[in-house]
Amino acid sequence: MPKKEYFNQSLYTIDIGQNDITAGLGARKTSDKFIPQTLAAFSGEVKKIYNLGARYFWIHNTGPLGCLAYALVRRNLTAPGELDQAGCSVFYNKVAQQFNKKLNETLVELRKELPRAVITYVDIYSAKYSLFLKPAKYGFKDPLRVCCGHGNNKYNFDSNVLCGGKATVNGSVVLLGRSCREPSKKVVWDGVHYTDAANKVVFDLISTGRFSHPPRPLKRACKGRIL
Repeated sequence: MPKKEYFNQSLYTIDIGQNDITAGLGARKTSDKFIPQTLAAFSGEVKKIYNLGARYFWIHNTGPLGCLAYALVRRNLTAPGELDQAGCSVFYNKVAQQFNKKLNETLVELRKELPRAVITYVDIYSAKYSLFLKPAKYGFKDPLRVCCGHGNNKYNFDSNVLCGGKATVNGSVVLLGRSCREPSKKVVWDGVHYTDAANKVVFDLISTGRFSHPPRPLKRACKGRIL
């Protein structure tokens, strides 16, 4: 275990929202119900960590869920609606934006309640969305099509045959969920998670502080109030 004195010197990074929104919508709950419940639980956990000595927090909002294949395929079943200029689901992205707005408001309140904490809100949504809107700028191609998957659709995604998924064909077990040849050219790995290449670009973007509120670069995330 880390030494006790490290707890108030460390940076606590929290990435929240994607699974909560997916679970809420999957259970057919309204966003007005599950978003406050999720953020109340989140706020309580941050306070617990703070009370144990944590002082520096780097909080990611949730990304553009409507740009992920699992949401785009599901959209046709549970959330019919338009696509935006990047080809992403407007419905799912609006829910993500609603969540992010409430998350930011929650952090404003936490800063008041936890006066010794340094809390940075990181707009990961905007950083990730830029990869779908202008993929060529970052070296990517066909950003909505997953690298590792299977499916008779333009997204190469089937929720029944995920990355690494197998099936029995003519008495033999065959691999259907195969990886693409150039993962470094893809934004999304398996329809749910991003590729290593995409995550590297996102990290490079957010570490500058350009996507942070307040505009604080990563190297200064552990500066300021403490004891």
